[in-house]
Amino acid sequence: MESVNRQMKLMYIGSDDVVLSKLKGLNGRVNLVHHANPLEASSWIENNGLVDGVVCELELPGLNGLDYNDVFVNKFDKQQKIPYILLVDEKQPEIIKKAIQQKISDVYTKPVDAETITNRVNFLKVLTVHMSFNQAEENQNVKVYKTPFFKRTFDIVFASLALLGLSPLLLAFVIAIRLESKGKVYYISKRVGTGYRIFNFLKLRSMYPDADKRLKELEHLNQYQSEENVEENNVVEEDVEENQGTILFGDEEEVAETTHIKRQKNKQDKAFVKFENDPRITRVGHIIRKLSIDELPQLINVIRGDMSIVGNRPLPLYEAEMLTTDEWTDRFNGPAGITGLWQVEARGKSSKMSPEERKGLDNKYVEIANSSYSFWKDIWIILRTIPAVFQKENV
Repeated sequence: MESVNRQMKLMYIGSDDVVLSKLKGLNGRVNLVHHANPLEASSWIENNGLVDGVVCELELPGLNGLDYNDVFVNKFDKQQKIPYILLVDEKQPEIIKKAIQQKISDVYTKPVDAETITNRVNFLKVLTVHMSFNQAEENQNVKVYKTPFFKRTFDIVFASLALLGLSPLLLAFVIAIRLESKGKVYYISKRVGTGYRIFNFLKLRSMYPDADKRLKELEHLNQYQSEENVEENNVVEEDVEENQGTILFGDEEEVAETTHIKRQKNKQDKAFVKFENDPRITRVGHIIRKLSIDELPQLINVIRGDMSIVGNRPLPLYEAEMLTTDEWTDRFNGPAGITGLWQVEARGKSSKMSPEERKGLDNKYVEIANSSYSFWKDIWIILRTIPAVFQKENV
């Protein structure tokens, strides 16, 4: 299986200064290759080799983005393993239809968020590698999870009735959040669900408005940070001296390939972020988290089809992008959910749940979700969730 832990090489084809500026703003995370037209792009690929992903404008001089996709696939990527993202100025159903027919990876309407696009390219790339590896190992087609009709029907009915019944409680806490601190009463973050699909994840705000800015300074409080990570710098220095292999050139440094891989592994070990007695949480936030009331807006996500009632917790982008090995990516081959197996298993335990334990439970639920008795297991998890909400531990 090829390595996916190196810096992603992304090609942007187009001349939109705003898009280009946003992509350049990801300096250090993305090795950006820019060409204004398809002819230059093809010439560069012929001389330098393939990239990890292509972001292409629909409107281009000469060939448009749809036509160039045909050229790109036939000439460079016949198996369509390289994510190809098409950018359009406005939603056009006929363009989307053609893009689907051509199996273009995704279509984004401008204005676009550069981080969302690059993460989408990265996830699609990782998923393609993962699925190809499984096909080679098992000599069979990989089945991408699709929510069964009965589970989807249950999700819609359950979420709709729950929203209706809990609306007075939801309104009361919305008012309490607004009275305690300034800012929006809800919180939207980009999350990664089934098949690495990115969506807007809804919650009631339980933290102070500047909580994200304080994340780095509180990193030493992370429950999941292992002792080995504290010694990362010493390990890196030793590896540089001993390594006789490939040297990778970045924007600000030269680094041995083995050192880079170890750094990425350390990042993966710290991918799950969780604090004990988190100082970023407001007083109302502690209450709504304790009773899981902050999760109620996710019932809207369920109705939209982003999530199910029961499934693996959808991860933030900064966490999901680090989970690139086979055993980690298995968790994305099942439904995303409000509650799940590891949540009910973690409640009531005196010890902290490690990333390995959480990974194992996520992967176990993927197996359950693809089995014939998954519905009854979901009911069992829901029934266990109700008393778990009132237990002491926050998970």
